[in-house]
Amino acid sequence: MAKIAVSICVGSSCHLKGSRDVIENARNEISKRALQDKVELKAAFCLGQCGHDGVTVKINDKIVPGVHPKDVSKVFDDEVIPLL
Repeated sequence: MAKIAVSICVGSSCHLKGSRDVIENARNEISKRALQDKVELKAAFCLGQCGHDGVTVKINDKIVPGVHPKDVSKVFDDEVIPLL
C-alpha cells in the first residue's frame, strides 16, 4: 500500500499563517498514532489557496484549506485516518 502524502504549504502566505506549527503538530500526530510507515509528511510551495485564513494542507490529491495548528488532530481524524 502506498503511503498517504500529507503536504503542508510553506509558501510565504502560509508561512506567515503558521505553517511551521502545523508541520510540528502533524509530526506529533504521525508519531502519536504510529503512522510513520503509512503517512509521508512533505512541504509544498503555494497550493493556490492564499485567500483562506490558515494554512493549506494537501492530502494525496485533496486540498484542505484554512488549517490552524489546533486543527491538525481533527484533520487527521477526518481526512487521513479514513484513507488507511
